[in-house]
Amino acid sequence: MGRGAFFAAPVTGAGRATSTINNETMRWLLIILMLAPWTGFAQGKAGQQKAFSVPSKWTIESLAVTGNHIYSQEQILAVVSLKIGQMAGKPEFDAARDRLVATGAFETVGYRFEPGKGRGYAATFEVAEVQQAYPVRFEELHVSEKDLVAYLRSKDPLFLSDKLAATQPVLERYSKWIQSFVASRGEPDEKMQGMLMPDGPEWVILFRPARDLPAVAQVTFEGNLIVPENVLREAVAGAAIGAPYTEDSFRAILNASVRPVYEARGRVRVSFTALRTEPASDVKGIHVFVTVDEGESYELGKIAVDDPCPMDKSTLLAEGDFKTHDIANIDRINAGLEKMRLALRRAGYMDAHLSTHRKVDDDKHVVDLFVDVEAGPQFMMGKLTMVGLDLDGEAEMKRVWTLEQGKPFNPEYPDLFLKRVKEGGFFDHLGNTKSDTHLNEKAHTADVTLTFSGEDPKAKPAPRGGRGRGGM
Repeated sequence: MGRGAFFAAPVTGAGRATSTINNETMRWLLIILMLAPWTGFAQGKAGQQKAFSVPSKWTIESLAVTGNHIYSQEQILAVVSLKIGQMAGKPEFDAARDRLVATGAFETVGYRFEPGKGRGYAATFEVAEVQQAYPVRFEELHVSEKDLVAYLRSKDPLFLSDKLAATQPVLERYSKWIQSFVASRGEPDEKMQGMLMPDGPEWVILFRPARDLPAVAQVTFEGNLIVPENVLREAVAGAAIGAPYTEDSFRAILNASVRPVYEARGRVRVSFTALRTEPASDVKGIHVFVTVDEGESYELGKIAVDDPCPMDKSTLLAEGDFKTHDIANIDRINAGLEKMRLALRRAGYMDAHLSTHRKVDDDKHVVDLFVDVEAGPQFMMGKLTMVGLDLDGEAEMKRVWTLEQGKPFNPEYPDLFLKRVKEGGFFDHLGNTKSDTHLNEKAHTADVTLTFSGEDPKAKPAPRGGRGRGGM
């Protein structure tokens, strides 16, 4: 930490926190105390020296946060509730740390001090966020969701309407806030519950009244002509049968499991126009009847990549191999988007993410697709290390390795290289091989280690047939 003081707060299941201070920290603090203008000796009436008074608080010159990815620095400092220019010491910082711990949104919280440019100090909070954060959904509350979100933000600066940490303290706290808000709007004062539940291929945090709900026992579709009944039942069965029933939750299941069946057939305007229920006749639970409007078939129109895009757009679109003027098969489109993402990774954009938005022409029955590229940083090839080869063997392998240091890193290349080494017969008794990649998130480099093991560990690797071969 250099001259700074660090106070760590590991978070346990019960939310406990501890603080530690090292010898270097004490040395720095004593130096500050000795040099500070408000410390010193005062003369008594008899000319005797009184012990100097050690101040317990200093001026905060700056506040910063490190380690945050989900929450902004401003959100975290709002919970900290310390201000620049404020006089504060260890008790105030311990209390601020405890406030962060109590949110349930952090695995660990710590803070450290460093000398400021003036007579105070620069303080930094170091956090490790709970990574299990999920989108939030509300159900059966019968209040304005917009007003509810505004209320929750006023209660918790960390609240993001699209994500929340899935820890028990968070779920319990938010359930109480939601219950209070719903009751204030004239709705029944029911106990609320928050739970983590699947929503198609994703997971969401759902808040709803904690009442017993009937379970879905059977589903019947009505109005379907294009897709057979058995296909629709099979699509919905895994998520719906046995699930507690509310109209909101069941529509979410339909959108996650049945809508893709229709969109794969170009039916992008499919809708579930009515739901009705009745007690199941032969089992405990309810029978849900779904009326389907299958809509018309749409074709795929133009596909465009929005700015910014780090690669040539035409090259990237060619990777997707989209079939324009054919049925707008959303499954095939998603497969093309995945091919585009892999192409970006091969260009070094290891954290690339693609999303789309559609423009639907209902008159022409055409869907235009626009692709947003969040490329992230580009990683370059870093250090190459080879294990298990003698000097001659290592020199030969480095000769045919073509991914140069400082060039865009292709994560597929190391394994492809080892496969070609085996197929090319560069070594006798090669045995098992493996590659390991270490990403340096700060320098945006990728270090690769290739491990070679022969059948006889004492045998000297013998390169053969490599001279005159082309690179890989």
